[in-house]
Parts: sequence; structure tokens; C-alpha cells
Amino acid sequence: MNAVTISHSASTETLEIRVRGVVQGVGFRPTVWRLARECGLSGHVFNDGDCVLIQTSGDPVSLQEFCKRLTDEAPPLARIDSIETSALTEVPLPAAFMIVESRNGASRTNVVPDAAHCDACREETLSPFERRYRYPFTNCTHCGPRFSIIQGVPYDRAQTTMREFLVCEECAREYEDPADRRFHAQPVACHKCGPGAWLERLDGRAVSFDQFSMLDDVDAVTGLMQKGEIVAIKGIGGFHLACDATNAEAVEKLRSRKERDARPFALMARDIEMIERYCTVLDTEAALLRSPAAPIVLLNADGEAKLPEAIAPGLDTLGFMLPYTPLHLLTLRRMNRPVVMTSGNLSGEPQITDDCEVGNRLSSIADYALFHNREIANRIDDSVVRIMAGAPRILRRARGYVPSTIALPSGFESAPDLLAMGAELKSTFCLLKDGSAILSQHQGDLEDARTFDDYQKNLHLFTKLFDHHPSQIVIDAHPDYLSTKLGLEIAQEERLPVVTVQHHHAHIASCMAENGVAPDSPPILGIALDGLGYGDDGTIWGGEFLLADYRDYQRLGMFKPVAMIGGAQAIREPWRNIYAHLTAEMGWTRFAMDYDELELHRFLSSKPIATLDQMLKRGVNTPLASSCGRLFDAVAAAIGFAREQADFEGQGAMMLEAAISPEALEDGSEEAAYPFAVPNLDGDGLPYIEPVPMWQALLGDLILKTPVPVMAARFHKGLARAIVGMVRKLARMNSPDGPRFNQVALSGGCFQNKVLLELTIAGLHSHGFEVLTQSRIPANDGGIALGQAAIAAAHALHRKGN
Repeated sequence: MNAVTISHSASTETLEIRVRGVVQGVGFRPTVWRLARECGLSGHVFNDGDCVLIQTSGDPVSLQEFCKRLTDEAPPLARIDSIETSALTEVPLPAAFMIVESRNGASRTNVVPDAAHCDACREETLSPFERRYRYPFTNCTHCGPRFSIIQGVPYDRAQTTMREFLVCEECAREYEDPADRRFHAQPVACHKCGPGAWLERLDGRAVSFDQFSMLDDVDAVTGLMQKGEIVAIKGIGGFHLACDATNAEAVEKLRSRKERDARPFALMARDIEMIERYCTVLDTEAALLRSPAAPIVLLNADGEAKLPEAIAPGLDTLGFMLPYTPLHLLTLRRMNRPVVMTSGNLSGEPQITDDCEVGNRLSSIADYALFHNREIANRIDDSVVRIMAGAPRILRRARGYVPSTIALPSGFESAPDLLAMGAELKSTFCLLKDGSAILSQHQGDLEDARTFDDYQKNLHLFTKLFDHHPSQIVIDAHPDYLSTKLGLEIAQEERLPVVTVQHHHAHIASCMAENGVAPDSPPILGIALDGLGYGDDGTIWGGEFLLADYRDYQRLGMFKPVAMIGGAQAIREPWRNIYAHLTAEMGWTRFAMDYDELELHRFLSSKPIATLDQMLKRGVNTPLASSCGRLFDAVAAAIGFAREQADFEGQGAMMLEAAISPEALEDGSEEAAYPFAVPNLDGDGLPYIEPVPMWQALLGDLILKTPVPVMAARFHKGLARAIVGMVRKLARMNSPDGPRFNQVALSGGCFQNKVLLELTIAGLHSHGFEVLTQSRIPANDGGIALGQAAIAAAHALHRKGN
């Protein structure tokens, strides 16, 4: 390297530029190298700690152009958080711009999420003139596996599952050339030196390819699906189970074998044009489908073509994704119809990642399996996103988004490192490190032993990858959550203090943190609507209006507490919620007298009413719950959705939303919404949302045989109006000089209901409230860990300040 000493002159400037964000391991340095050379600059670039450091010299106009292009032409996987520029007086720089080795020791390289294949790799995989033609593992610096293959840091090939594959000369030349898009692409590979894929029968017999034409084993999968077979396909973060989505017999067979009664299946289609046969695809939805994250996107299923009812029973949306790896691209190349691409597991268990488990756990479901010999180090499910209220909202945060760090609001920079354990359902955990949050991928429901084992494995991995040493452990207040119990064990072993956080306070704090609310901001009104969470009074909460900041909260209002007959059994058998609501509102005797002509009365009469009444009278396994989720269950079941049994939590609510008549929803008349009251408990206690008027109107509609879509619309409109009415009442309470708050945060799984969210936002906006919602972080329990971390951090900062 020829170094020259460059100093300031009238025509030359020397700058030091620090670029922070996701700028390591994403091809940022070669982009800097290319731009600097095109701008005629000298100098060098290197990784320095947690940033990329550029020292460069040139004329002011060229330097200005270079800085602008850094932002405009950043690599697709990069995220620039800040660019800091300062002048240098004298510094020896190379005459030609160079990439040099990292300085100040090992860099704290961010671990980058897995990314869908880029356009260049797609074209290369499909071109017969390229050496990677039909190679299922084509990747470059801008795409391919990252988190799913990493086993340690720093991120280099030796610390990934690609270390088993020695790079050939041609791939090595690409890897070492700064002008090549595979410069320092750790998973670089080709037919000659990389992983391969092969097809096996899961009954142990040899595969016979004479029965269908094929180019290779990957292409053979197309023929199998076209013939109605179910195939297990090893992907980037786990196995999927795939079949022809238009073949009703194959779909029913998959549903039966997988023991997945009603939960909707995810779908994959070759291109957006194919998806548009079945769904409307907005520009924002198309952009999501084509993005590097390539999530499952929930779309309105209103296309001309229809898929079998068994794909998404009772729902009006379909979850589609595009092929996001070359293996998927090649599998679907000849597939002129969409395929089911659901997780490779039995229902309730985590997705299988180990080849050895496929024969034991998937052979009863799939007939064939497409394997490959690149080990999956870290299981990661497909992410799920839906456009609601005009914004993409992540419902399940996993592949493509994890483990990207989440910048916390200003004021959290000096927060201590800590570990938040999350909830039990849709579980995640969160590391707080250097003032940023690192939220794990969706883990699932910890009640499943395999899922809980995987949760612990991932916790160990994140601790290792991010060199994390927490100063405290943060847990949910529910004493029986497995995440809570594990947190207490870790705290005891490591002799760390424990911070306990109420479930719904964590929901609100998660929303606040995502929306940049500073730790010292005044309280806002948080509305947390979900299935259940442990309340301060020992009852189950789930419909809460909390005046909250990060450190404290005050319960201002709630949904009416109603018994859950049988406890958790009421979630699985929603008819129990109907009975509890009806007896709480009017009593069985009055209901039987006034509504004996209803089919609902005949249905409930067949249940063990005397036993239920004794349970309620004696308070045996009938905990009170102020749960919006259970209200949804009861209303859906009363109308006829998932009444006898719910195959998954929220099934009835999803079917109720899907049934809504758009025309009835647009009806602005007063009678178009079911009425709710907002009285105070015992006359002077907390205000609550009282559903008695709603039940009377709904039962009347059942007598009148009002169409179900109209009833569904009336319930959603009435509930949204009741929520807005409660907010207005609370804003005026004890505030003669004006509203006591003007910001309202919405969180909890019930706000993943598109209609309820949009109606509530519109109603609050119409009365002048500023509304905070969640998009990058799930509003469901997948966001709880972030809220826990923010609350504990705020307490620690407050103690430090005092």
C-alpha cells in the first residue's frame, strides 16, 4: 500500500466519516470502496468497533457527492442510523481508496437477519449461461442465510454451519474481490463446493424418478406436488410441509395428518401475478412480499379464483409469501398454482430443523422429504405481516426481522444491560444492551416442552452472540408462566435482582418504546386488550385502561369482569363464556323465559347447567376476567362461530371479523352499532364497559334472524364506540381545566383485529386524541418482552438519577 500524507488545501479536504447502524456484514465496505473510487477519492474504510469508519480525501464537491450517495446507494440489507463527519488535519492515507482490516480489536458486528434472494442471484440461478444455474443455495453479500446459520461471533464462515464446505477457487476469487457482490459473503458457494439437495421417500423405499420428468431432485418436488403428494422441504430456518393448495384432497390430508383442525395454512406462490388470481394485492403489500424480509402477508381473499375452504376455514384472508430462497424458486418454477407451505411439525410443537427428526416426526405426515446438507443452526419461523390502518404491522416477528436491534427512545442510552423473559404464549425474550433492545424471534407457546427447550437454547445463543451479561432479570407477574419460573432460576444462579412487571403495563410500554416516548415523558392512556394477564388484584385482566408511564401506572377503567367457567377450559370451549356472560347480565331464568325460541337456548340447555351454577355460586374454578378476548369468544360463539370448541385461541374472533358486511360497516346510523354502557363499579368505583345493552340487542337480532355479517359489523362498531366513549370519559375525569391526557396507546392481541383497530383509531382521532400503535413490534404477547425491558430500564435510570 502506497501511503501519502494529505493535508488541507484550497481544493482538497480530508474527512473522517463514522457510519452507524446495521453496516457490518451487509456489504457496506465494498459499497464505500466503489463509491469512493467513482467519486475520485483517496483513503480507506474499515470496521471500527460498532461502526464503519471512513477516512477519505478529495475535492469538496466530490466529498459532498460521496456522502449523499452513501445514503442513497446503501446496500439493501444495511440500515444507516447516523453519519458523523469531522475534518482531519494531517493523516497518512493510501493514494488509491482501499478496504483495510478492522481496527480496535474485534468489531462488535451486528448479526444480520436472513434475507430473501436478491434479483441478481435470482437471475443467476435461472440463467443457463451462469455457473450457478439451478443451484439451490446461490447467495451473495446482499442476500441469503445469516442468522439461521450463525453459531458464534465474529460473523465469519468458521463460525457458521458453512464451515464444512471448503470454498473452490472461483468462489474464493469472488469472495476476495471488492468489486464483486460476493466480497466477504460468508455463505458463498456453488455446485462445485457448496451444499447440495436430495430427495428421499419417508417410508424408507428408494425414490423412483421414472414416473415423472425432472431436471434434478429439487425439480422432482414439483412433479410430486402436482400428483397430490405431501413433501417435507428443508428451508432456511426449518422444515416446511408442502402440497398443491388447489388440491382439496391433498389439503384435507395434510390437515388431518398434521392434526391441525382449523388454523389457516400459509401459502407460497411463484409470483405476484399468481397471487392476484386469489387476492387483491396492494402496492404496499407487493412491496412487503418482494422485500428482503419476504414475510407471509395476510391478503384479502377476494380474487376471481378460489382455494379450498380447508386452506383457511371461515376466514376471508389468505397468508401468501413469495419464494425467498433459490431452493424455493426452483421448486415452484414449474408450479402453475400456489402451494401450502406450512411449518414442518405436529401442531403445537416447534418447527423441525434436524434431518434426523424428520423420519420420526414427519413420516406420518409427508410422503417425501427434500433434504440438504447445510445445517440449520437456529430455528426461525416465517414472519407474518398485515396492512392495517394504512401501515404494515408485524403479527409474528421472526425470519427477515430477527435479530435486528431495536433503537430505544432518547434517554435510554445509559440504561443497564438486562434480560426480559417475556410471556408464555407467542413468547419472545429481550436483551437490553448498550441502550438498544434485541428481541428474539417468535418462540411459540412455552407450554409445549419442545418449544420451551428451544426457548432456552435460543436464550443461550443470544447471550453468546451479543456477549450479554445482564445486571437484572425482568419477569411477568404471573407466577406460573414458565418464562417467569426460568427467570427466577437464572436470577438465583447468577445472584441477580429481579424486576416483576405487570402484563398489561408491559403491553403499553412496548407500544410507547416503539413510538419513541422518552423515559421521562408524562403519563399517557394505554389501552391493552387481550385474552388474559395476571392482574394486581389477583384476578385475570384483559380489557384495561391504564394511565401509564414507564415506571408506574394507574388502572382507570376496564371491561366488565366476568367469570371464566372452568378456568383455561373456557378458552378451549367458548360456550362457557356465553353462559357466563348471559348469567352475569340477566341470569339463566330470565334468558330462558325471554329467549327460549332461540337455537342458542336449546344448545345451552344441553349443557350441565346445574353444575355450572354451583361452580359460579361457590367460586370453584371460575376466576373473574376483565378480558376483551373472552368477550369476543362469547359473542362469536353466540352468533355461531367456534361455539363448541376453539381449535386455537382467537379462532372465533377471527371468524367474526371475517364475517363482517362492508356495507353494514359503512352504515353511520346510531342503530348500526350495538350499544354498550360505561357505568362505574358499585356506583363510585372504576368505570367499566358494560355489555348488557349489547347482549340484549344481539339476542334480539338472533330472534329477528338478522344476517350474521350485519351482526358482526354491529358488534365491532359498537365495541369501538364503547372504547372511544371510555377514553373520553377518562380524559375528562378529575380534569376541570381540560383533558388529563391527549395521547392514547393501543396494544394487546385484540388490536390485531383490523376492523377494531381501524374503527378505534378513527374514533379517537375524531375527538382530537393522538394515537400510538404498533407496527414493527407485535401488539400481541410477542411484544411483551420489549415492554418489560423498557420498564425495568426506566426504573434503573430513575434510581441512577436520584
